[in-house]
Amino acid sequence: MLQYLTFQRLLLVATVQLTTLLFGMTITVVSVVMPQIKGSLSATQDQVAWTITFNLVATAIATPLTGLLAAKLGWRNLLVGTVAGFTLATVFCGLSTSLEMLVFFRVLQGIFGAPLLPLGQGMLMASFPRHLHPTVLMLWGIGGVFGPVLGPIIGGSIAEAINWRWAFFMIVPFSALGILGAWFSLGSKERDADRSIDLPGYFALATAIGAATLMLNRGQRLDWFESPEIIIEGAVAILAFYLYLVHTMTTSNPLFDRSLYRDRNFVIGLIMSLLMGMFGYTPLVMFPPLLADVAGYPETIIGVVLTSRGVGNWLSFLVVVQFTRISARGCLVFGLVCQAIAGAAMAQLDVNITQFDVYWTNVLHGFGFGVAYTPMSVLAFTTLRGHLMVDGSALFNVLRHFGSVLFISISIVVLTRSTAQSYSGLREWVSPFNRLFTMPTISGEWSHSSTNALSTLSEEIFRQASMIGYINTFYLLAVTAALSVPLVWAFRPVQKEVELGDD
Repeated sequence: MLQYLTFQRLLLVATVQLTTLLFGMTITVVSVVMPQIKGSLSATQDQVAWTITFNLVATAIATPLTGLLAAKLGWRNLLVGTVAGFTLATVFCGLSTSLEMLVFFRVLQGIFGAPLLPLGQGMLMASFPRHLHPTVLMLWGIGGVFGPVLGPIIGGSIAEAINWRWAFFMIVPFSALGILGAWFSLGSKERDADRSIDLPGYFALATAIGAATLMLNRGQRLDWFESPEIIIEGAVAILAFYLYLVHTMTTSNPLFDRSLYRDRNFVIGLIMSLLMGMFGYTPLVMFPPLLADVAGYPETIIGVVLTSRGVGNWLSFLVVVQFTRISARGCLVFGLVCQAIAGAAMAQLDVNITQFDVYWTNVLHGFGFGVAYTPMSVLAFTTLRGHLMVDGSALFNVLRHFGSVLFISISIVVLTRSTAQSYSGLREWVSPFNRLFTMPTISGEWSHSSTNALSTLSEEIFRQASMIGYINTFYLLAVTAALSVPLVWAFRPVQKEVELGDD
């Protein structure tokens, strides 16, 4: 192994880790500083949400271009340019004086940041021999996993100590290191100047992804298909995706090489990437409001408690490489089962949730996700030819990103509707005719004897109903992870001659 670890390759790994970490941090940091942004820019909750929505849309639309841009510009030029543009956009996010200005630069941040994940993953797999892919993917995963976890912790602390603008400014010095690393670790030999642009295919796919992302992000807020906007976005997404499929099957120069879709392991990997995207962010999205609104935890404690997911990821790095080499499919199944068990355990929580409950369930989920991601990537890319790695990684990350948006939207629907139904059902017990209220040992301090007492009781009923909603979302996470296990056996196992090859 040591003969492959040249200084240039080690520098490439460090550079990719750093840029991936920074991109992950900016995805989640806005959710922490959103209250300060609302006050500073005099915006409503719905208006501030556009800073997240449009960033997601821009990232989704720009990601499919990664392979084409890498071929046209070369790895070094693309990585240096994207990190530089990402850094400038981040600085201007911090300098924004209006909501419109902030949304605009968040869009630019998403566009420039979109190539960082697929380009980094593709470069590592193309630069290292296949038998080292588990190791380099594990190292790459450190940045991908810890970015979304560290963003709220570091950004929240800096925003509380100074203001929300410095949550963006903190990115600058690390981005400068990423630019230097990219310049010295990469060359331009990876360019393919003859590759042409499939504009119709790109615009069809970008329109489908953008419309679907908008629909999923705004659906719950606009009551789904009761809203003309959601109906239009859904229709546009379906039509554009249909046109993309027809165009891809008939054109001589598709956006993504058709040989990608003829590789069985890669196609199964795309489906699994969509599913893993569903599992990745759901606990990170669900636990902060659960701990704040239902359990009454302060924000500082919530950020620290959620680092437990990162601890689980770290633990997975101790075993995932060797486990993947022994049996990639077995390792993937084990990771999915751990996530299913973690989701089921989260579904057993109640309103008296303790820090220990949050710690061990999130450690287990983070461990399962870390154990599953590396073998999933190895299985998906092990039969793919080297020149298809960056293209394949771009498509791979499009599906993972879309899976996150899709499952978070579904989880919010389950949470909202379960809470409403549970509140309605529990409220029926509050009645002058319910004899339980005459029994102090059962009713405790709750009563319906006054307006204040009814208001307090209503708040408690809503808290209990909300907990039922969160429990249902965790059950959904557990069931989805469990149902994903049979798909693993559709992968062809990693062959020894592939695993030990040098290409």
